[in-house]
Amino acid sequence: MKISGIFYWLFIICFPIQFLFSRDWMSFGVNTFLFALMPLIGAAAALFRKGVTVLMPGKIVITLVVASGCMATLNSVHSAESGTTSWGIWLYVVTLAGLMWEVMGFWSRVETQLNKKTGIVINLLVPLLFGGMLLYLWEMLTIGFEVPQVLLPAPSLIGVAFANSLEMLWADFQQTFLKAVLAGFFMGCVSGIVVAVLVDKVPFLQRGLLPLGNLASALPIVGVAPIMVMWFGFDWQSKAAVVVMMTFFPMLVNTLTGLKSTDRMELDLMHSYAADYWQMLLKVRLPNALPFIFNALKINSTLALIGAIVAEFFGTPIVGMGFRISTEIGRMNVDVVWASIAVAALSGSLFYALLSFLERQFTGWHPSFRVS
Repeated sequence: MKISGIFYWLFIICFPIQFLFSRDWMSFGVNTFLFALMPLIGAAAALFRKGVTVLMPGKIVITLVVASGCMATLNSVHSAESGTTSWGIWLYVVTLAGLMWEVMGFWSRVETQLNKKTGIVINLLVPLLFGGMLLYLWEMLTIGFEVPQVLLPAPSLIGVAFANSLEMLWADFQQTFLKAVLAGFFMGCVSGIVVAVLVDKVPFLQRGLLPLGNLASALPIVGVAPIMVMWFGFDWQSKAAVVVMMTFFPMLVNTLTGLKSTDRMELDLMHSYAADYWQMLLKVRLPNALPFIFNALKINSTLALIGAIVAEFFGTPIVGMGFRISTEIGRMNVDVVWASIAVAALSGSLFYALLSFLERQFTGWHPSFRVS
């Protein structure tokens, strides 16, 4: 029997065990109904698994059943008195985790069978399901085992802190991301492209400038950040300077590699048209270097955010993600620290996704984007 089939049967067996060993604290209401309903649907899915999971309605039903199971177990754990959580519910949690894994599997397998728009939805659904599974397990473990909030707060507590600190977190986002990160990212990447063209145009710079650029990229950020604060002040300009140093060299190296990757036959064709250096650069070499440039942009999108946040640990106005993390951890407000981390992770992920979208629009001709 396949592993997925075992999970379905475990799901069915869990209900009587849950009822026998956890009925002293399980509320006899919506949770009881859900715990009774889910094994019945699970039994149907186990008996007619292929017919259920092949059709789109079957996939949706199984997904909703698993989601209702997650909500029921979460509600039960939150409703239980301290120290009364029975081991019976953890059988459900383990089985639900296996079922969620199976759900993500059959959703990912239908991607190529659908049209483009539905495929995009599936591509978004699977990561959301995986993230939801991690949050579910995080919430269940921290609440069920009463993990101290100082060590690891539950996602629900982080969500409450996020909702109560929206104005403060928005100000931190503006200071760190909209000012320091974007400004430093733009200046570092543009200067890297410009210097790469100069190095390509003037050969001796490749031996003289590249080693210096490599040396600058190897400087530790904890040593550079205080110096930048002394030079440019405590505001966002010093953090942008740190970001420039972190993003310059990756863009320089990737752009140079891209410029040198142009096919020799294409260059010979341009020579036959009597094209000069700049014409070949703009019409052939730079377009061919776009995949390398976008790789550097995506790498720099994460480096820029990390550099700006770390730089704020060494002097900043009373605003910023790095300032908030260092301050609130000293006050033992760990939920606010995690809320700030969530803002940083979300902004960095969206920035990376935007660059990936632009990469697909501008370099869709590249073989890496061709669908076999």
